[in-house]
Amino acid sequence: MGTKAWQLTLSLLAQALWSRLHHLIKPEQISRRGPRITLRILQTLLPLGRRDLGHNLCTALEARGPVFIKLGQLLSTRPDILGKEVCSALRKLQDEIAPMATSNMPGHIAELLGDDAQAIAHIEPQPLASASIAQVHAGTLVGGEDIVIKVVRPDIEARIRADMSTLINLGSFLEKRSPLLTRLHLRQILTDQRQTMLLELDMFQEAHNQIQLRRNFAGSDLLYVPRVFGKFSRRRILVMERVYGPRIGDIEALKKAGVDFRVLAHKGVETFFTQVFEHNFFHADMHPGNIFVDIRDPADPRYIALDCAIIGSLSENDKSYLAQNIIAFFARDYLHIAKLHLRSGWVPADTDVHAFAEVIKGVCEPIFAQPLSQISFSGFMTDLLQTAAEFDMEIQPQLALLQKTLLYVEGLGRQLYPDLDLWETAEPFMQRWAVRHLGPLAMIEQLVTYAPQLLREVHRLKEFLDDDQRSSIQQQLLQQRRQIAELSAQIKGHQRRRAKALIGVTLAAALLGAWALLST
Repeated sequence: MGTKAWQLTLSLLAQALWSRLHHLIKPEQISRRGPRITLRILQTLLPLGRRDLGHNLCTALEARGPVFIKLGQLLSTRPDILGKEVCSALRKLQDEIAPMATSNMPGHIAELLGDDAQAIAHIEPQPLASASIAQVHAGTLVGGEDIVIKVVRPDIEARIRADMSTLINLGSFLEKRSPLLTRLHLRQILTDQRQTMLLELDMFQEAHNQIQLRRNFAGSDLLYVPRVFGKFSRRRILVMERVYGPRIGDIEALKKAGVDFRVLAHKGVETFFTQVFEHNFFHADMHPGNIFVDIRDPADPRYIALDCAIIGSLSENDKSYLAQNIIAFFARDYLHIAKLHLRSGWVPADTDVHAFAEVIKGVCEPIFAQPLSQISFSGFMTDLLQTAAEFDMEIQPQLALLQKTLLYVEGLGRQLYPDLDLWETAEPFMQRWAVRHLGPLAMIEQLVTYAPQLLREVHRLKEFLDDDQRSSIQQQLLQQRRQIAELSAQIKGHQRRRAKALIGVTLAAALLGAWALLST
C-alpha cells in the first residue's frame, strides 16, 4: 500500500475518533470478540460527551470532498442503520454544500455560454442548490421561460482522481488480505466508481442521459424528466427547464399537500423495475436531493427526476439472470435460484446445488412477503455475504450501481411508506415481464433470430439443453483444473527444493574449497 493510502487511512481513523464517530457502532452488533472489546475500550476512553454525531459526520465527509460526500448522500437515506437524527444532518450533503467561491457567478456562466448567453435574460447570483460536483442557479430566458443552470465546480476533476486513486490503492491492499473483499471485487468496484464520478463532470453526457430518460417516460404517470435546452449544452454547463414541487425528503410538505404516500411508494417500485427491466436504462443516483414530486394531483402523484449524470444498464445476460432470479424468488423456487447462480458462473461449478438452495432458502424466507418496516436489509445483506463466503460466490462488480440504486429506493420507501409491500407491486410486474420476455412469443422471436446459428449447432442441441450433463462436465473440468493447479504447485515446490539443495551444495563446496586453500 502506498504512502498516500496509509496517510489517508490514518487520517480517517484519527478524524473518526476525534469526532467520536466510533459511537455510531454498537458493540453488540459486532460478532467477533476482539474488535468488540476494542470498540468498548475506545468508547470508554473517548466518550461522546456533548458532541453531535450527525453534525460531526456531515462536517467530516464534506471536508473530505466529493468522493466522501457521495458516501454521505447514500448514508442519508439509511435511518434504519444510522438513526433519524444522524440522517437528518446528512441531508445537507444532498444540496447544501458550500457554494463556489466565485464573486460573479452570472458573469462566469455568461463566459461559458459565449454568444448564446444573449438568450438568457436573467441569472440568479445565489445558487438554488449546491452539491459535491456542481451547483444550480435559477434563470429566465428572454422568452420568459424559467430555467435552471447547472455549473460544474472548477478543479474538481483533479480532486476526484487523487482521492479515488488513493482509495483504489487502499482497496487493493485490503483485497489481498481478505477473502471476503476479494469476492467483493473491491478494487474493481472502486475503479468503476472513479469512472462513474468522472462521467458526472461531463454535461454533454448528462444532457444525453436526461434526453433519453425523458423519451423513455414520455406521457408516463410514473416519472417526469425536465426538458434539456441543447443549444446551451457545454462540457461543464447544462441548462434545463425549471420544475416545481417539494423534494421527496420533505415529508411535511407532502403531508400538507395531501399526497397519497401508498400510491407514491408503489409508483417508486414500479418506476425502478420499469427502468431496469423494460428500458435497461436506470437513474442510479436517486438520493432525495435528486427527486422531486409532482403534487398537482395529490391522489395520483408522480416523481420528477433530476441529475441524470449517473445512469446504469445491464448486459442482456445479467438482466435475464437477474429477472429469472427474482421470478424464482417470488415462486419460492430456491433450487432454481441455485441452478441459475451455477449456470451464470456466479458460484463455482462444483457447488452442491441442493445445499446452496437450502442456504438461500434460509436467507430469503424470513423476509418473504414482509412489509418494508419488518425487513432488516442490513441484516439480509450480512447473511448474503456470509452465504457468499461459504460457497465462494463472486460478487458481480457490474451490478454495483444497481445495488446502490436498490439501497436508495429502499431508503426512500422507508421514509415515505414503511408499510410498503414490495412484493405486491414487484411480483405482478415481473410476471408481466416474464410473459413478454420468457413466454411462447419471446421464444418464437428468439428462434427466428438465432435460427441460422441453431441449425449450425443442431448436432449439439442435447448437450446445450441438458443442464445436469453440462453441470457435470463443468464440475469435471473444474476438478481437473484444480488437480493441474495442485500438480503445478507440487512441481514448483520440488523445483524450489532442488534449487535450494543445489545452492546448498554449491555453498558447501565453496566453503570446503576455501578451507582447503587456507589450510595449505
